[in-house]
Amino acid sequence: MNIKTLITHTTMFALLAGLLAFGSPKALAVGGPTDTQIVGIVLTADDLDISYGKIALAKSKDKAVRDFAQRMVTDHQAVQLAVVDLAEKLGVNADDSAVRTSLRDGAKAVFEKLNSLQGSEFDKFYIDNEVAYHKSVTDAVDAVLIPNAQNPDLKAALVSTQPLFLKHLEHARMVQGNYGKSGKMMKH
Repeated sequence: MNIKTLITHTTMFALLAGLLAFGSPKALAVGGPTDTQIVGIVLTADDLDISYGKIALAKSKDKAVRDFAQRMVTDHQAVQLAVVDLAEKLGVNADDSAVRTSLRDGAKAVFEKLNSLQGSEFDKFYIDNEVAYHKSVTDAVDAVLIPNAQNPDLKAALVSTQPLFLKHLEHARMVQGNYGKSGKMMKH
């Protein structure tokens, strides 16, 4: 199995396993995650991407990868602070859920792989993972988190943050597109 397939399968499996724990798509509308579980899911997703970014900043020598990783750390830390502030304002805690657990479990394989690679192999794995991760997250925000958010402030925060996550996906795809079939950064 190649690296890109591993990333896609690991990321999608973790997110889908957690989402499927809530039932069929029809059941998600009435039995999806609660607002406190949504807060936990968002905080976990942000935390994982911050951690991935920090690993990339420590290991990568590639300017485009480092710039992207720094953007992930900065932007996701800002989102985390906003979610924590909103949770405090609403008087809610971040609850665990099957999605949150699945995100953490899926991340174990990604952390292991990130920590085992060096050079251009690391860069390619990191950016491929970021594309798959952001695609999964943006899909989940649209299909599950926004529709199930009951609190208007939480729903508004998810709606207003989604364009940022979509820009992250676009940026990751742009960096990914700069890699040739060899996995090395193409010179322009």
